[in-house]
Amino acid sequence: MKRLLLVLCLLLPVAVHARAPSAMFYMLDQQKSIDAFERHANRIDVLVPTWYAVDAHGLVSGAPNPRVMAIAKANDVTVMPIVSAGGDRAAFHQLLGDEKARRAMIDALIVQAQQYRFSGFQFDFENIAWTDRDALTLLTRETADALHKHGLQLSMAVVPDAPGHAGRGEFSKWMWEYWRGAYDLEALGKALDLVCLMTYDQHTRWTTPGPVAGMPWTMEHLTYALGRVPKEKLSLGIALYGYHWYAGNPVREDGKESSNITAEYIDADVSLPLARQYGATVQWDPVEHESWFYFYRDQMREWVFLPDAHAFRDRYALVKQQGLQGFCSWVLGAEDPAVWNELPERHPLVTLRAAEGAAQQP
Repeated sequence: MKRLLLVLCLLLPVAVHARAPSAMFYMLDQQKSIDAFERHANRIDVLVPTWYAVDAHGLVSGAPNPRVMAIAKANDVTVMPIVSAGGDRAAFHQLLGDEKARRAMIDALIVQAQQYRFSGFQFDFENIAWTDRDALTLLTRETADALHKHGLQLSMAVVPDAPGHAGRGEFSKWMWEYWRGAYDLEALGKALDLVCLMTYDQHTRWTTPGPVAGMPWTMEHLTYALGRVPKEKLSLGIALYGYHWYAGNPVREDGKESSNITAEYIDADVSLPLARQYGATVQWDPVEHESWFYFYRDQMREWVFLPDAHAFRDRYALVKQQGLQGFCSWVLGAEDPAVWNELPERHPLVTLRAAEGAAQQP
């Protein structure tokens, strides 16, 4: 009995002080997204705002939101902004091939990070030709090396790319050619401080209705990534938004008629009231671990798939089970409010008013 008590005493501090997975959230430069950050900053470890862009010549543009920076400082939230090329495939290809432009971008990122005390930056380069795979790796390695010399970090949002090659169908070929094939996970994992696996948008406006990120699909990509990136460097993408599929206007702007099956992003503050408005039953898919519902409007069925708090809970549990560095969620303001009940408070929330008041005290 004494030996058992000794073992329990030794293990108890480990259990009590076990580190929770790092909670990374993306934030749009929109009021709803900013408001969500302000309300829940004490449950967020890393904020990734969409503040910066780079063009074909390496010109970095953007600036931080002073209010957001003040809230982050008051709540001890690390800020690591995104730098994006806006999905312009041709312009990004030009940047990759221009050594002077790459150098200009890297130098600008260092200046911005030092000026505003960012922890570093996150690359969010998408819609890239698979033929630019090695060039993307080179840019990542050059940037990471330069940032590291200044005590800064580089993370990257990557499109999940299991099984590592194009599939049989034309859609799979297109996905590999312009979305998945550019990411050499193993090489990127060696250069980066963190790989954020964008395990969301399994089904999109380009596809038939289906889960935003079904669990079997998520597991396939996570397993593939874990074979190439150490779990301590891997963050699992968790979607907070849903998709709404419906029949759109069959008359195009040029007056011609064609099929127009439409899908749009839908946030929880719209999807859940929509279900109530039409008396739809929100159903849980135990295989995909995601909620969904349908309803009829103008005699046509419309579909909504929504990663709600239940879906978040299951994926957060997966992060802990796999021992990952953490998770990265797109995007603040889209979430089911009950999501926040799943995350621990790091400390009591410090409002900006309280922080300003404390700063004025003698």
